Amino acid sequence: MQTKEGELGMERSQYDMVRESVAQKCGSRVEICLDRGRNKVDIQKGVIKEAYPSVFTIEIDGEDEHCPDQLLSFSYTDIITKDIRMRLC
Repeated sequence: MQTKEGELGMERSQYDMVRESVAQKCGSRVEICLDRGRNKVDIQKGVIKEAYPSVFTIEIDGEDEHCPDQLLSFSYTDIITKDIRMRLC
């Protein structure tokens, strides 16, 4: 039983580290790579707007005047599982 508790503690620690890292970078420009499945990757640039306890939001830049900015939300587990990858611009 101790092994399972230790593993859960490790996952929680990683979750907290990711959450703190994202919260510190609020207002920063980032490039995100979204894994859409079946070898499809979507790369977009935006700004980290808010960090909440379970999710964070990124405002994606509109590509032109006909495509307005979008506000997307992601969970911190998306980063841990590598469904999205972020890097500062």
